Amino acid sequence: MQIHETANAPGDAKDVLRQVEGQYGFVPNLLGIMAGAPPLLRAYLALTELFDSTSLSPVERQVVLLAASRENECDYCMAAHSVIADMQQLPADVIEAIRDDREIADGKLEALRRFTAETVRTRGRPSDSTRAQFFDAGYTEASALEVILGIGMKTLSNYTNHLAETPLDEPFEGRKWTPANR
Repeated sequence: MQIHETANAPGDAKDVLRQVEGQYGFVPNLLGIMAGAPPLLRAYLALTELFDSTSLSPVERQVVLLAASRENECDYCMAAHSVIADMQQLPADVIEAIRDDREIADGKLEALRRFTAETVRTRGRPSDSTRAQFFDAGYTEASALEVILGIGMKTLSNYTNHLAETPLDEPFEGRKWTPANR
């Protein structure tokens, strides 16, 4: 699939990519691919903005995004969100636990990781024990629905990356990730 740049993007995707470039200093390959379908690009960025406005903290949001991307085995998003999590000073042991599919030492973040991963794996049907652990950790029904928002956002990007075989951007190369079964 074609990776669009600001100059060759179709329709209103040009303006969107200009904004992205101004914000990040470059157009990530994922967004360049999404620009081939401007409604997808706009939807993904809108969901990103909405997810950022949830009650989940920046650390908790990265746990959701990493856990969903890991469960979906998305090499690109695992690398990109590992870099973003590093920038947001998510504890290294938390990032590595998610990357390695290990339990997180922090019980609240582990409940969130487990709830997210199981929700992805079971297509929205986490077990009663996983739900109980999530709610016992202090999360609410609203939090559970916000996790669904994060999963929806990552589904768009993870599936786009799978279909397009999106090449990793240079800024994400240092956090390259491949699932153990490949």
